[in-house]
Amino acid sequence: MSVIALLAGSPGLFLGVCLVLGLIVGSFLNVVIYRLPIMLERQWREQCAETLQGDTALRAAPAAAPAPFNLIVPRSACPACQHPIAAWHNLPLLSWLVLRGRCAYCGKRIAARYPLVEALTGLLSAAVAWQFGFGWVALATLVLTWFLVALTFIDLDHQLLPDALTLPLLWGGLLFSLFAAAAGGPTLPVDLRSSLIGAMAGYVSLWSVYHLFRLLTGKEGMGYGDFKLFAALGAWLGWQMLLPVILIAAVVGAVVGIAVITVRGQERSTPIPFGPFLAAAGWLMLMFGPRLVERYLGLFATHP
Repeated sequence: MSVIALLAGSPGLFLGVCLVLGLIVGSFLNVVIYRLPIMLERQWREQCAETLQGDTALRAAPAAAPAPFNLIVPRSACPACQHPIAAWHNLPLLSWLVLRGRCAYCGKRIAARYPLVEALTGLLSAAVAWQFGFGWVALATLVLTWFLVALTFIDLDHQLLPDALTLPLLWGGLLFSLFAAAAGGPTLPVDLRSSLIGAMAGYVSLWSVYHLFRLLTGKEGMGYGDFKLFAALGAWLGWQMLLPVILIAAVVGAVVGIAVITVRGQERSTPIPFGPFLAAAGWLMLMFGPRLVERYLGLFATHP
């Protein structure tokens, strides 16, 4: 029996495989969450330096080329002592538990954030396997889930939703819908027409809110990354789910924002990233949206 046939015929095994795969991917997402913003900052600095080099009035001696820094190089190291991390220390969750949350070389405490991301990614991946079962729909939904996890924590850390993640997610949603229609199978998340309208409506709606808020207050209420993430969710979920997504994200975001400002005693003008709420609401509607909407509408249905 082939591996594919074995996974297709055993839902429990498929769920377990997705759980382990999610833990492994979560370990890699920790690298993406930490390194991608640094890579983008370096890229922006290089572009600024090139611009200055091109200006004869500001021309200076070229700076030495920086050491390579990407998602692969250099090896992961302890933030405290900078000692390279051994290969087995990258085992998701296991190494953190074995080392009791401390560096094997300097003994400094390792933030619980790393195993949290790994555990969250593993659990969400298992939930996807449970919801959709074995098949290409589950595979595509897993990829969407992993992107949303990375975007959530990057936005929490830097209030940034990188184009390097939001734009591939947008095009991936459109291609997924195209493939679903061409295959003649389940059109989850949506058909191509709903996906296209969803992508356009998602971007334009938040773009309009942004400019209206800026016109009325003179301030920026959100970033362009939020537009692109909402457009990506529209591509995956279709225009029909945009209103539930934005309502859930706005309500939960407002409650969390008020709580944070109250507990921490911060100013009302303190910026709070909106991307995590969009990502969470989008994932919930992806998993349970049709049933939630159906039950909501059923509350207003008239019975003879």
